[in-house]
Amino acid sequence: MKEKLADLFEYTFHFNKEMITVISENISGVDEKIISLINHTLNAQQVWNSRISGEASFEVWQINPFETLQEINQLNFKKSIAIVKDFDLDQKITYQNSRGTEFENAVFEMLFQAINHSTYHRGQINSLLKQHGIEPLLTDYIFYKR
Repeated sequence: MKEKLADLFEYTFHFNKEMITVISENISGVDEKIISLINHTLNAQQVWNSRISGEASFEVWQINPFETLQEINQLNFKKSIAIVKDFDLDQKITYQNSRGTEFENAVFEMLFQAINHSTYHRGQINSLLKQHGIEPLLTDYIFYKR
């Protein structure tokens, strides 16, 4: 299971990296919503990592300097892989959401949420790119595996 999760984080890292590149190459043609969503995608993974590891987290909707997004993506990937390697996937973690409500989930559930959440928002970004006349990325997992 850990190998499969690591593979899914590699997929997530790869297409986050590609999405940041497409946005960067078309920066004059994108709007605040696209910038907000790519930041949120990266921030959310950092937040889930921090909930598991007990470290300080970003705000889920903070806007980071655009030139730092590739680095944030790389750090998120490294941290997610370390968590996959070092934590018991069945371990329950108690955390608070962004509204301060307390929840408890298994590490696996939290990691899968981070992966699934990234996929969801890359789809939104692709829709917005298309609306702005920018060619969307093919980000399906099967394309990554081919």
